[in-house]
Amino acid sequence: MSDVKTLGDRIDALETRLMFQDETIETLNKTITAQWHKIDALTRQVISLSERLQEAETHAPSAGNEPPPHY
Repeated sequence: MSDVKTLGDRIDALETRLMFQDETIETLNKTITAQWHKIDALTRQVISLSERLQEAETHAPSAGNEPPPHY
């Protein structure tokens, strides 16, 4: 009878650990999903800013070989 109780206690402990592990995995999954959404938004923003910078550089007046204004 003692072996059955010990085995039952071990199974209960394993089920408890499994429940906490499932909760932890779900929490981590939600965190990772939120991070990927943020990374995706930031990546799109960097691409947009890079395109705007390139456009501004192409439309900026070129300094060329003009002497500075104090000459």
